[in-house]
Amino acid sequence: MAAALSLLAVRALWPSRLLSCGRALLSSSVCSRGAAEARQPQPEQRLTSCRQLDGIRTIILNNPKKRNALSLHMLKSLRNDILHDAESKDLRVIIISAEGPVFSSGHDLTELSDEQSQNYHAEVFRTCAEVMMLIQKHPVPIIAKVNGLATAAGCQLVASCDIALASEKSHFATPGVNVGLFCSTPAVALGRAVPRKVALEMLFTGEPITAQEALLHGLLSKVVPEEKLEEETMRIAKKICTLSRSVVAMGKATFYKQLSQDIKTAYYLTSQAMVDNLASQDGQEGISAFIQKRKPVWSNS
Repeated sequence: MAAALSLLAVRALWPSRLLSCGRALLSSSVCSRGAAEARQPQPEQRLTSCRQLDGIRTIILNNPKKRNALSLHMLKSLRNDILHDAESKDLRVIIISAEGPVFSSGHDLTELSDEQSQNYHAEVFRTCAEVMMLIQKHPVPIIAKVNGLATAAGCQLVASCDIALASEKSHFATPGVNVGLFCSTPAVALGRAVPRKVALEMLFTGEPITAQEALLHGLLSKVVPEEKLEEETMRIAKKICTLSRSVVAMGKATFYKQLSQDIKTAYYLTSQAMVDNLASQDGQEGISAFIQKRKPVWSNS
């Protein structure tokens, strides 16, 4: 089986700091290079590449020889790229894609053998969970662009993103059960993205589903022909860039906050959020622009 599948549940408690915790860690990715980094020893290989243009940051999983396995090194590099300048008004949307025919095959199984300590195993899963939670805590929308196979923690990464697009040839699976290690951590994101019985069939059998099946069950936002994947992903990203950053950030945070609430509390939280939105500069600018039949000028423009 491929070099990586996602596996064990983590016993350690997750850190609560999320976005605020990682800013001191930005040393291993191209988005975060600077004077401080120049003074530090450089890793032999950067496992993600990162570029940003016109508000769109593209993070590429860049270890195709190992099927873009989410090793601890890869996870830390991905975390750094996500965290870098997260509050900058120049950042409007993030796209996560991958080099090669496999989006990600999940955790690197060579790191999960008994040659490593339980503390090391716990660090792997703790870091992975932190990355997945960072995606939802991040102020800008994060899009997965999948053109190939996404399994185990790779499938978890897709499920964790705010929006997910895939080519018609893509497949998704949680096959850890086949090697005796149940995909318990991927199940957290998967079980929140697709119906329970669909998630459990994937988890119990390890069998892959097609992109169209993933779309049907809610794992994906859209499926397009491979040759249209870049174009459609960029269309969505560019549309987000035309909107108010602060309004999108407020809306995203409110959406995820209300999901875990009962309906009465959810309506209370979202009603207050809309009142706060109306009181904001961009809330009033948008309404004024609509009434005056002109384009709004957002505060982040």
